[in-house]
Amino acid sequence: MPKGLIQATPSAARLTRSLRDIGYDFVSAVADIVDNSIAAGASEIAIEIEFAGSESYVLIADNGRGMSGVDANEALRFGTRRSYESGELGRYGLGLKTASLSQARALTVVSRSAQRARAVRRTLDLDLVERYDDWLITEGPRDEVVRRAEELLGSSPGTVVIWQHLDRVLPSSGPTGGWAKRRFETLTRKTRSHLSMVFHRFLAGENRVPRIAISVNGEKLDPWDPFVRHEAATQAMAPQEFELEHSDGVGTVVLHRFILPGKRTFSSREAFEAAAGPLNWNRQQGLYIYRENRLVQWGSWAGTRGIDEHTKLARASLDFGNELDAVFNINVAKMRVSIPSQLKQMLERPISELCILADHTYRRQNVEHEADKAEDEVATERKVSEKVSNTSSAELGLALKSAAIQTGHYDALKAIIDLVQRQNPGVADALGFT
Repeated sequence: MPKGLIQATPSAARLTRSLRDIGYDFVSAVADIVDNSIAAGASEIAIEIEFAGSESYVLIADNGRGMSGVDANEALRFGTRRSYESGELGRYGLGLKTASLSQARALTVVSRSAQRARAVRRTLDLDLVERYDDWLITEGPRDEVVRRAEELLGSSPGTVVIWQHLDRVLPSSGPTGGWAKRRFETLTRKTRSHLSMVFHRFLAGENRVPRIAISVNGEKLDPWDPFVRHEAATQAMAPQEFELEHSDGVGTVVLHRFILPGKRTFSSREAFEAAAGPLNWNRQQGLYIYRENRLVQWGSWAGTRGIDEHTKLARASLDFGNELDAVFNINVAKMRVSIPSQLKQMLERPISELCILADHTYRRQNVEHEADKAEDEVATERKVSEKVSNTSSAELGLALKSAAIQTGHYDALKAIIDLVQRQNPGVADALGFT
């Protein structure tokens, strides 16, 4: 070490304690481990969330390349020295450790590479780290859970990640009770739903990504497509591309916009309910932001506009590659990004166009629904007639905006709207132009 430099190694006990609160919840922590499995070339990933009171555990097994003992040591290093190539899901070299320890006090890796017949195991135990206040890993005991991991590996290459001592999952008072068991059941359901959404492109093998199979407690997951492109009534708008500068050059961001069908035009009631998603219709509208085809953020318009009941049928995908990580300021948990202000400005118009069309679709279906009900009830017919009369001007305004967008003349319509607002503000208000 050069003269004048003072080494200030951080306290292992204190730092690991802090890193446990980096921002993961259970499902996002599992998803981060799945990222590692995909990066290792796995085509099959099996997750077991096993309730056994204080001995409960989680296993995440894959058939990827596996690791040698040296590789396993490096995998359990905070801030691994390995580099990440273009197209990889990894980023900081922290995910395996921070995701696992956000939920459990003991992380064990059991792995076999093609070059080694015997599986290796390594354990990072917070109790041991805190006892010695040092960055320590061990070979760990070969307990029943490790034997279960070896059983899942069989004789082929692959890796099993084990979470034990689940102090962030189980209640400290009563880990064997009914509440704890119900919590595991709820987490299992949420994990299925979350992974089906976050990795839907990988589950479907679309967009030039390798197809993978994921199961949770033996149940194979189906992809959940936020844009229900299989529905005949889904409308897709023309894609748009934007260029953003980064430290090594220029990266491309791609926007795809979709208007989902209203309830009456879905293929079935079940399909409509499934399309609502984990957050339900209103909160599932907005931008779905993908990094290397992996969904990292959803459920809002990322600061470009607010959530609105009338635009709940509007959803859009925004894709970027890992060369733009610094520009999007992606966090360690790969759960949040920040839209650069330059891009946010470029997105305002296409998102506005999408929401105008989605608003038009939503209102039109509501009016048609009310009209259908009116055919059966005379009293309802009177109310509907009044409603249609009161809203016909606004509907006309929406129809004009929709037609202008679809024919590419929205700029001309905006000039007309500005003139009408100045010369006939009452008409502009009636048409919904204010």
